[in-house]
Amino acid sequence: MKHINQWMLAAILALCGLTAQAQEAGKMVYPQAEWSKAGDILMHTPGQELFNGVIHPSAGLFEDYFDVDKAAEEHRGYISMLEANGIRVHTVSGILNEVGIDSLRVLADNVLDYDISSIPDEDAAKTEKYRQEVLKKMSRADLIRCILLQPTVKLSKTDSNTGYEALYIQNPLMNLYFTRDQSITTPKGHIICQMNSSQRAPETNIIELCYEHLGLKPILRINGDGRLEGGDYIPAGNISLIGCGMRTNDEGIRQLMEADAFGHDTIVVVRDHKLWQMQMHLDTHFNIIDKDLCTMVRSRYEALPGDPEYNTCDIWARKPGTKEYALWKQDQSFIEYIKGRGFEIIPIDHDDEMHYANNFLTIAPRHIMAVGGQSEALQQRFRDAGVTVEWIPLENLIGGFGAAHCMTQVLQREVWDPSQPTAVRAISRPAANAQSAYRINGSPATSTTRGLIIEGNKKVIRK
Repeated sequence: MKHINQWMLAAILALCGLTAQAQEAGKMVYPQAEWSKAGDILMHTPGQELFNGVIHPSAGLFEDYFDVDKAAEEHRGYISMLEANGIRVHTVSGILNEVGIDSLRVLADNVLDYDISSIPDEDAAKTEKYRQEVLKKMSRADLIRCILLQPTVKLSKTDSNTGYEALYIQNPLMNLYFTRDQSITTPKGHIICQMNSSQRAPETNIIELCYEHLGLKPILRINGDGRLEGGDYIPAGNISLIGCGMRTNDEGIRQLMEADAFGHDTIVVVRDHKLWQMQMHLDTHFNIIDKDLCTMVRSRYEALPGDPEYNTCDIWARKPGTKEYALWKQDQSFIEYIKGRGFEIIPIDHDDEMHYANNFLTIAPRHIMAVGGQSEALQQRFRDAGVTVEWIPLENLIGGFGAAHCMTQVLQREVWDPSQPTAVRAISRPAANAQSAYRINGSPATSTTRGLIIEGNKKVIRK
């Protein structure tokens, strides 16, 4: 999308239901490019629902045990860092505390189960009536607990006390804090995904309710045999990148194209042939920092044709103004395609990759939020490329097999203007007699800042 007239922009903003401030500025729309300045983001600070996941991490789709309370503290710290950059963060818990209580009861009704299979003579209608009576009495807080913990009450009869005893089983939504996955946000709007894992399926209903409460009604829901998860989708200016591998399949992608839900005329399907949990989504081994800068884990960067790590891509295209896509090229080298579009690639070494270095969130051109604790070599590569990195302490949260990008669903970004350079941003020059120093991106530098610095109106390199 190269040009947007004022009438069209106003219509888009009205449909998006964006914040009043964004509407007044006329700058924020559904994300067109991963590198545009971020506006609103949806996140979920994890709570009690995490515990069942950490006591058997593999069954919870987690990498390892981590401290639940420390994880929540890290998440709140991440939100504070985003807000310090002027980003408005909406939380799932905040929204659930605002929606109509009848909507909560509908969600809770779908997950609270009274299992009477061990009582052959039990009156099913009577049991259901009792369940409904309990739901009607539940407070808002308990309805939210019910939604997040998904309890099953397995009943049996006893001759003492109330006549019943029970085994209480929970199937909590421990992966809900990865709000990247339950949906994708294209230039056309929000699409509700269909998760690859059945235990994560109920998460999509919660996210859909959140969107509707924010006035952002989704335009499509993937169904049937289609599989789609948000970590596989990256908007890139005038193209869409969509991973196809462990978590997203061809049928899910077909539904997106058939519904004209991408909002781009060129769709690049990036095929993963390795199918490894550590690189389950496209954003775990490839990410974008700016319109001409991206990252790729070294095993993919150096892979040769035929290697499992070697990514290929299929390119689907259509003429502007038409709806149907046609396969233009197939089994192309993804790395050559990216280079051909003018991207410089920063390789991510194995040790940094295993510490989730590639799973960063771009909040503005050459400005990213990334997991702290990466190697000095990678830090230097970012400095050399003029990238501002805010390092986030996420040591516990990454135990869930995800990081900064996975924990965020960006609802809006600034309008992408391809005519504006982003590689070097405007620099605020100090007065001639001032001793101030500035980073190349225009932000103030301190005496300990290293890399390329503007000092006394001259460029200097501090080592």
